[in-house]
Amino acid sequence: MTIRHRITLLVVLTFVALSAIGIYAVYQTHKSAFDVRQVTQGIVPSALASADLASVVKDVQIATMTLIYAPDANTAAQARAQLQSSKAALRAALDVQARSAASHAQSGLVAQAKDSVQNYFTAIDDTVKMKADGKDAMAQAFLFADVAQYGSELEGIVDTLRIEKNRQKDDAIRALNGMLSTTATAIATLAGTVVVLLTAIGYVLYRQITRPLSRMQTMMSEIASSQDFTRRVPVGRLDEIGRSIFAFNEMIAKIQENAALLKQKTADIQAMLQNMQQGILTVVDGGVVHAEYSAYLETIFETDRIAGRSLGALVFDDSNLGADTRSQIETAVHACVGEDSMNFEFNAHLLVNEIAKRMPDGREKWLDLSWSAITDETGTVVRLMLCVRDVTELRELAAQAGEQQRRLQMIGEILSVSEDKFDRFVDSAKGFLNENERIIRQHERADSSAVAALFRNMHTIKGNARTYSLQHLTDIVHEAEQTYELLRHADATPDWDRDALIADLVRVRDAIDSYATLNATALGRGGAAAPRADAQYLTIDRAHIDESLRVLDGIDPANVADLRAARDAVRRTLGLLGTERLGTALAGVIDSLPSLAAELGKEAPAVRIDDNGYRVRTEIGATLKDVFMHLLRNAIDHGIEPADERHALGKPGAGTIDIEAGVDRGLLQITISDDGRGLALDRIRAIARERGWFGVDAEPALSDDQVAELIFRPGFSTARAVTEVSGRGVGMDAVRSFVARDGGSIALRFTDDRRGAAYRSFQTIVSLPDTYAVDSVGFDAGRRRETSIEAVE
Repeated sequence: MTIRHRITLLVVLTFVALSAIGIYAVYQTHKSAFDVRQVTQGIVPSALASADLASVVKDVQIATMTLIYAPDANTAAQARAQLQSSKAALRAALDVQARSAASHAQSGLVAQAKDSVQNYFTAIDDTVKMKADGKDAMAQAFLFADVAQYGSELEGIVDTLRIEKNRQKDDAIRALNGMLSTTATAIATLAGTVVVLLTAIGYVLYRQITRPLSRMQTMMSEIASSQDFTRRVPVGRLDEIGRSIFAFNEMIAKIQENAALLKQKTADIQAMLQNMQQGILTVVDGGVVHAEYSAYLETIFETDRIAGRSLGALVFDDSNLGADTRSQIETAVHACVGEDSMNFEFNAHLLVNEIAKRMPDGREKWLDLSWSAITDETGTVVRLMLCVRDVTELRELAAQAGEQQRRLQMIGEILSVSEDKFDRFVDSAKGFLNENERIIRQHERADSSAVAALFRNMHTIKGNARTYSLQHLTDIVHEAEQTYELLRHADATPDWDRDALIADLVRVRDAIDSYATLNATALGRGGAAAPRADAQYLTIDRAHIDESLRVLDGIDPANVADLRAARDAVRRTLGLLGTERLGTALAGVIDSLPSLAAELGKEAPAVRIDDNGYRVRTEIGATLKDVFMHLLRNAIDHGIEPADERHALGKPGAGTIDIEAGVDRGLLQITISDDGRGLALDRIRAIARERGWFGVDAEPALSDDQVAELIFRPGFSTARAVTEVSGRGVGMDAVRSFVARDGGSIALRFTDDRRGAAYRSFQTIVSLPDTYAVDSVGFDAGRRRETSIEAVE
């Protein structure tokens, strides 16, 4: 039986006269129940829905951050779907609030929220597009700037709407409580008036209405004031009040569920920010680090003293930045915070992007710095955001990759040289290094002859290394050569640091050993066990052997003349053992001429070799290589003109170098000439005059031959600028030294009659004992051989 039926029955049975009281009581009961339903089923659910708005906003934030920091495409796709769903839910929730708005204030808040949602979603879409375009750093900056700004604005509006709804709910509850209290008071007053008649009715009303409503009122007030949504109002029966209490309890349960969900989502966002593997901080006015920063920042800087510290002290102390650079950074930071965003654009170039920072234990960390400005709605920079990444390991990996690449480049350089030539180069270079070490250890102080010898030997190693395109070795040898260059141009008493000079030799020797080790270990070539062609084995053309066998097979043993002819043929064949063609001996140097010509901006010359049937002993090959390395380079650098000058003179763009060998008066003579401009006699005279090599009165008496002889002086060069190829004052003096060590000489011979001219054509004649030459013309029946080698770029 409902409350209404009970009251009606009592009123009818008790007093007809009190029907008015009964009607009044029923009316009050109905009104109370209606107000309770209005509160519990209308106003309270609307307030609950306003609380849901905050949860939906958090869903949008989580989906946006997940999409921007998605580690893979699958996660990004899921986050994108969640973002679209959350957007739709947020718009739908705002539509519900618009329909349930109970005042102009609530309608205005809903309208503001819709406008803010539009701006918020536009900022999110822009940020997502940046992420899709691969602009991760900019997307992250926008996420913490524009998106965060609009998100904060929307959260503020939603929170205001929720407060307005709660206020309406509290007012309704208070009004309901007031009404219930009034109803109870009125009924009690009537019951007091007719205490006797209405005792039973009063008791029933108290039991059925007043006590449950009072309990409900008290519980509602306590829950509203304490915000303890775990409490519930007991439900003793299933009448109108019981159903109202049940509805109230469901509302509290829903509020509790949403509050827990909102708390969890807030914790998820905080955890995401604190567990990102990137340091993020913001700088406020005064160059101070804001209290909110990512936890990983403590791992990077290995300290928890971050909030409130000066940016310079935290980031740039113990770094590789100088005082001027730090001052520029601090000035730029102060010039940006609190000013228009344009100031950041103007000063961003002063904010460094990478530093090396020394840790307390001596370790060095390389940090990548990314700066961005956080602005307000007026375009004023309120903070500078700094993203810090530890890239130490990346730099180490890059260094290891660089070393591996260098080794591969060295292996490629070695592979371009034949095994025999490479072994000869290594032996020759070590010989020059040993000689330099001997010179350094024998001298307590520097003298011109010792320094000249050191420089000459090192320059020859560099030239040979360049011949075989051993670039890494060339660079190291060049550094050692620079030390000798300083000694040559020092004062009368140069600083002779024996330990430093030996250290330079060690570096060069280590570089050569690195090449030799790669040749032996990586390529399986050479090494101590490898036979050398000029030591244990001798080579000869198979045609020579076949010809000797043919002569031996065709002789008549009874014919003395045939026997002598056979003997002579075999002698000539054996005499060719351990010899090689002149073109073969110089092949490595000639092969390097195209790259040299390209470096000098000239066309590669054609080299023609006429050996007149003479072969050279293998043991002189190294000397010839060292000598002609200098002569051929001088011909290209100083003699042969650039292509445009040659065309203007009616010459082909590529020059020609002629090398001819012959034996005369007990000497092997090898001449070299080119079709260039000739010997620069005027330039030689001017240089000699500048250096005081002869007096003004003696200069006119010098012949062209005497002037030409000056080029053999140590330190002489006609180059106008020092380059990798020339201008260091070493060349012809080195050539003369090399030739002299093997008992030979070198001289110049003019090939024109233009005495006193600025330029004269000439030949360089290298003379060596004829023991280094073997005549193979007789074996070839007087046939002369002429080898032409065309250097090809």
